[in-house]
This record gives sequence, C-alpha cells and structure tokens, in this order.
Amino acid sequence: MSLEFADRIRRIPVYPAADGYALGGDVALLASNESPFPPLPGVVEAARQAIAGAQRYPDPGNVVLRGALSDRYGVPASHIAIGNGSCDVLLAAGEALLEPGAELVYSWPSFSVYPQLAAMSGATEITVALDSNDRHDLDAMLKEITVATRLVIVCNPNNPTSTGCGLGEIAAFVEAVPSSVAVVLDEAYCEYSTLDDPDASIALLQRHPNLMLLRTFSKVYGLAGLRVGFGLCGSEELRIAVDQVRQPFFANVAAQAAAVEALRHQDEVTRRVELTIAARLALVEGLDELGLTTADSEANFVWVNLGEDADEATIVKGLRERDVLVRAGTALGRERYLRITCGTPEDNARLLAGLRELI
Repeated sequence: MSLEFADRIRRIPVYPAADGYALGGDVALLASNESPFPPLPGVVEAARQAIAGAQRYPDPGNVVLRGALSDRYGVPASHIAIGNGSCDVLLAAGEALLEPGAELVYSWPSFSVYPQLAAMSGATEITVALDSNDRHDLDAMLKEITVATRLVIVCNPNNPTSTGCGLGEIAAFVEAVPSSVAVVLDEAYCEYSTLDDPDASIALLQRHPNLMLLRTFSKVYGLAGLRVGFGLCGSEELRIAVDQVRQPFFANVAAQAAAVEALRHQDEVTRRVELTIAARLALVEGLDELGLTTADSEANFVWVNLGEDADEATIVKGLRERDVLVRAGTALGRERYLRITCGTPEDNARLLAGLRELI
C-alpha cells in the first residue's frame, strides 16, 4: 500500500529551478538572476560573527533587521515582514489570504512561484496575458477583479520578461483596486529599473493599507545564498497575518546579520547597479548584432526572442556544453525564448560567442 498524500500535492506545480549548481569549475551562471558581485567583506564578517553564536535561536522578531529596514525605507518596523527570501513572505501572504472560493489574479508569464499559491490554498487563479510589449496589462487585470478576489500580484519589473511599468501606472492601478483586495507589488528587481526612483513606490503604502511591496536581499545586495527577503506593508494587520501562518525563526542568524550590514553600504549598491545596467546595455547590443530581439529590460536580466524557427532546447544544450547556463523560456511560460542574467563582462562575452556559433 502506498502513501496517500493530500490532493494539493497533485495540484502544486514543481518550481522550475535552474540546474548546473553541481557543475563546479569555470561556468558562466546566467540562469538564476544572481548578482555577479560577491558580498562585501564587512557583510561576510557580520555573518561569520553571527554564526559563532549559532547555538542560540535567531531573534524570532527580527528586531534589529526590521529596525534597520525601517530606518532605510521610512516604513514603521511593525509594518515590515521578514522572510527566508521574498518567496517565504509571498507564500505566507497566500496562506493568510487565500482559501477555496477565493480568487487570485496575476499576469502570465510571470514569476514561477505564483501558480503555487492557488494550488496550495484551493483558491481559483485568474491569469491575464501580458500585452504585446511583454508588459503587465493593468487595465485587463482590473477587469478580472470580482467580489471573490482576495489577492492581486504585479511583478514589477516582471520576471521573466524583464519589462516594467512606471510609477504613475502602478499608482493608478492600486488606487483602482478595491480596498478589500490585497495587492502584492513584487519588486525584487526594482533597483535596476530606470523608469523611476526605486523608493518612489514606498509613498503608496501611506494611502493603501492593503498594499505590500515585496523586496529581497538576493539580487542587488548579492545575498541569494543566505535567503533573506522582506515585505513593506501598508498596515500592521497585513504583516501580523503574514507572520501568523509561518513557523517561528524564519530568518537565520547569519542572514539577519548580513542583511543589517548590507544596508549600511548604499553607495556600493548604487555602484553595482550602475555596473549592471552598463552590462545590460552591452548585452542587449551584442544580442541585437546577432539578430535577436529583446524586451525592454528594467531588470538585471534580458528576455530574448529566439524567433519562430529556433530550436530552444538545442540552443540551451549547446550553451551548456560551452559552460554557459541560461534559462529556457519554455520552463518559464513562453517557447523559443531565453532568460539571460547579466553577468560579468567575461561571462557575457562567452555567452555571445556561444550564441554566435549556435544560431
């Protein structure tokens, strides 16, 4: 007799994680939108010192980290949710808000975790196609909101398409969403956007208690391996609900200490953003020279249209054989596309050389 699992196990899609982590050696890791820049020495030292006391549980209230984030963003500490990566906060929001009979609205293709929310909770998911420029069609999303809608998610800039919506569009959208519906604005890549000041959306929290800005230390701060993210909430009520459905100690001591130290180095964040944007422009130029079309990127990655006649799987395999890892569009919701992280100049040059041989 085999084990009998809950029905939702059959419903939950498997997250399409990138492979290649066991390859080792000299590999261009351009598949997971990680930062090519390592943590600063002071950040590494802060984590090391925290680990020295790892026989004790981490602070379950994340008091120091929430205080540092409050100082950085001007949001009350009581309105800030911390998580084991921003996915942890997102999944908790789904757990707190969704149930059978409720509805979830988001665009597709977008972040691959979103389909798990409805599958885990038994809620109904409503997906809205991106527009012809691979951007969120916010008007179309508004039309899908009903009395049953509990949660709407906007990924801005969008993963995997790299495109962004300006603050004016986002502000008008949030204003139009009923106050009884929670809005999660997933801003994992907002620091790389040139459309607006990355902090401009924070002002929306004062007017919308149903809003959460979801952010992470995994990208611009270069702490993907430590898994620490946060949600800036428009109300304490929303933060409490998110924390209530999770196990305690959801952020380890090293992650909390490293994040606090990383926040002290905003000049370095700015410098790394500038380098990444320069790399993005150079990468897009190189892809354009190969005859490949890219979406208008506002992130640290590019979304590449391989063309109707392209063999996506062969290209991905060929790049892997050349020690270059990228993400296949099919796994992310769109055939004959690639999602390519902006890496070091050397990584990007290897990628372009590989594509030149394969196309």
